[in-house]
Amino acid sequence: MKTIIKSVAIDLFFRKGYFATSISDIASGSGIQKASIYYHYASKEDLLFHILESTMDDLTDYLRRCLAAVDGIESRMRAAVRGHVRFHLERQKENFIANSELRGLSAEHYRTIVKKRDAYERIFQDLIRDGSRAGVFTDGDAKILSYAILTLCTAGASWYKTGGRLTVEAIADIYENFIINGLKQGCIGPLEGG
Repeated sequence: MKTIIKSVAIDLFFRKGYFATSISDIASGSGIQKASIYYHYASKEDLLFHILESTMDDLTDYLRRCLAAVDGIESRMRAAVRGHVRFHLERQKENFIANSELRGLSAEHYRTIVKKRDAYERIFQDLIRDGSRAGVFTDGDAKILSYAILTLCTAGASWYKTGGRLTVEAIADIYENFIINGLKQGCIGPLEGG
């Protein structure tokens, strides 16, 4: 039942927004009484937190798997960008909620999610720094560049349409090449093939 409640909440938060969705809406969509939700989640905010936390954990695990068997700076950044885009398009609802409903969290839960996001961003920052040191990417502020890359790649969750003009892989190709070209702009050091 906990999985059903979470799935219904994801759909409702995506369509209506967190604040416009009531516990009664979630209970009705789950086919249970309102009080039954509290057996699984302490509050609507607790349910939101579990959605955001599991999405962030899954995203980080997915990125680590994408990078696990990849060598070379440029290839690792390509894999990271491609993985980030794919995850955001394939789990669009959860990612849309994760990027639009943080304000619904308590201060403690907010800090937990931000800490997880910071750790995820550091993976990209380290890739950028490694690439700059090796002369593969142009020098730049790794933190700001990571924000630019992640914001750009995350935005697909707000506009992507399943069955649209381009596949997830085709969209990932476009993002990957655009970002790698941007990171290499002005680079005069040796370049690694991708």
